[in-house]
Amino acid sequence: MRRALLDAAATVVAVRGYAALTLEAVGQAIGVSKGGVLYHFPTKEALVAALLEEMTTAFEAAQIAAHAADPTAPGAWTRAYVTATLGSPTDESAPPASVALLAAVGYAPSLLQPIQARYGDWVQRLEHDGLPAVDAHVVRLAADGLWATELFNLAPPDPALRARIHARLTELSGASGGQ
Repeated sequence: MRRALLDAAATVVAVRGYAALTLEAVGQAIGVSKGGVLYHFPTKEALVAALLEEMTTAFEAAQIAAHAADPTAPGAWTRAYVTATLGSPTDESAPPASVALLAAVGYAPSLLQPIQARYGDWVQRLEHDGLPAVDAHVVRLAADGLWATELFNLAPPDPALRARIHARLTELSGASGGQ
């Protein structure tokens, strides 16, 4: 039930916007009473915090999995960051944009503090990844920029250009000829 409620909350924000995120709307989306939602999430803040925790945990797991598949130094953590941010190089489109960040910004920006701390840890990995630190940061910021462009639909590149950008970021992160 908890998983279904989190999925419903993400859908409400993605489709109807943050202002539509209420405990009632989440329950209605899956045919559960507000009381059923309250059982798992006693407040809207708890719901948004759970969305953020899920996003953070999934992003960390994606980085670890990508790093395990590509332990070649230098740049393995940087390439893992790109893969976790953009999906695998063969993806034709971006992974679903996380609405958790949008929900947190809309509800209570203070909820971002745990992910901000984790983000600092991820950046530290890149700074000690065997690449010149500025190169790792350029790759990270480009991947984040592409992710944000897709999240906000700000003239995102077509799938062919996106794949070329992804490949170039992989090359810039120390892979010879891409991964």
